[in-house]
Amino acid sequence: MWPVLHATVPERRGLVNSYSRRVLDTTPLTAAVDQFADRLRAAPQSRLQRSAAAEALALARELSARAQKLDDPGGVVREMPDAGMFAAADQVTVAGRDLAVSLRDPGDLTEAVELVDAAMKRAGI
Repeated sequence: MWPVLHATVPERRGLVNSYSRRVLDTTPLTAAVDQFADRLRAAPQSRLQRSAAAEALALARELSARAQKLDDPGGVVREMPDAGMFAAADQVTVAGRDLAVSLRDPGDLTEAVELVDAAMKRAGI
């Protein structure tokens, strides 16, 4: 015979549902960021020197600033440092994923994807 287990359940008002906020599917943003980062990694050094790395850094800084503003609306926005042209792809990836975690509004998601697409076009890759 199996032992009988008893469990005490707390009152409902004390329970917190981790999904009480609406979860936004940020796959379009992470896919766009990954595509841009992959193209940066595959680009020749000459292309990075001309414009692609600068565009990537500018995008990473913008995405990072947006994530910081969403996470701490009244806080000071810290600028992402320039880690060099070979780190630009990683900086875009990190900033894009940070923003994806912070997003709650579908309009902000659409705008972020458009930023990535525009930066990719300007970078010429």
